[in-house]
Amino acid sequence: MVNRRWWDAAALAVALVTVLVGLVDPPYGADDVATWAVTAAFLLAYALYLRGRIGGDDGPRHYVAIVIVLTALSVAGTAAEPSFAMLQAFAYPFLWITAPDTRRAVIGNGILATGIVIGYVLHFGAAGIVTGLTVGALSLGFALALGLWITRIAEYGDERARLLADLQSVQGELAALHREAGVGEERARLAREIHDTIAQSLTGLVMVAQRAGNRLTAVDGPAAASVRADVSLIEEMAREALTEARGLVATIAPVTADGGLAASLDRLAAAFERETGTVVRVQADATGLDRELEVVVLRCAQEGLANVRKHAQAATAWITVEDSADGVVLTVRDDGVGPTAHGEAGGAGDAGGTGPGGFGLAGLRDRAALVGGSFAFGPAEGGGALLRVTVPRRTATAEETR
Repeated sequence: MVNRRWWDAAALAVALVTVLVGLVDPPYGADDVATWAVTAAFLLAYALYLRGRIGGDDGPRHYVAIVIVLTALSVAGTAAEPSFAMLQAFAYPFLWITAPDTRRAVIGNGILATGIVIGYVLHFGAAGIVTGLTVGALSLGFALALGLWITRIAEYGDERARLLADLQSVQGELAALHREAGVGEERARLAREIHDTIAQSLTGLVMVAQRAGNRLTAVDGPAAASVRADVSLIEEMAREALTEARGLVATIAPVTADGGLAASLDRLAAAFERETGTVVRVQADATGLDRELEVVVLRCAQEGLANVRKHAQAATAWITVEDSADGVVLTVRDDGVGPTAHGEAGGAGDAGGTGPGGFGLAGLRDRAALVGGSFAFGPAEGGGALLRVTVPRRTATAEETR
């Protein structure tokens, strides 16, 4: 921002020098009085009008007024006393800093130089033409050269500032992408670790329990029956823990960029079929979702299948992702027993129930609400359960879809 105090000092300095030049050459006459009057008019014009234009963006009309005021003062002052031409030291730079653009600044400087020449002619008559033209041409040439040079430097600085702002913006976007990539890699690593350690150990435990149960079938007696019951319980608990671990792996696995949401849903359906024997049909017609919405839709689909696994006893489930007037709609439907066939607590019809590795239907509602969406769950027409999640569509940015 332009510092007005420097311009205050410049205006006072020009006025003071003009007055002092007249005072050192007594006796004082009408020319000196006229010069002092014009100097006072200059200070008054600066205080009441010109100073308010510094650092503003007043447009061409105010600039025309500035040119007229400074040119009129230059003509009047130089006509009274040629030394008043020192006002150029203030006027030329002032016209540059208040000009709306470079073209108008050059025109304003030319008009001011013409006013100086006119002032010399009015003071000296025809004899002042050569002097006026010389002074005007030299001062105008210097003003234009310096003004254009400083303007070019200022434009270069503005361009560098814009480039720096763009660079900082890009750096921020890259940092966000790196953070997102890091989160995805960490989720994938955790999923692999759980699958390769806990899930594999639980699989081995199930197999050992099955083998022990098979061996105990050949043993009779009350003690053997009790041991078989314990082994059966161990097998059941291990299977439940294995299901929980697999559900957790599915929950924390990231949406991969390869194939996007549709491919992730296909992989989710294939894994669910292998684990449960329930056939899952996927139809994902909605495309162009940003990464956050893809994650929301995938997590909701995972929780919907977790609910099918725990409660539905279904032979087939359907996952559909499609566009609607309200946004993107995810539906998870099954042909199982339906929510009304379960008990009160923990049943499929209980919005607070949770699935293996999931966060419950109540969590589904919260997840949808975070992105401005809605959630509904209930019996499906023709039997089974129907989960419906609607999220508003947002245009994916180029960075999110890379």
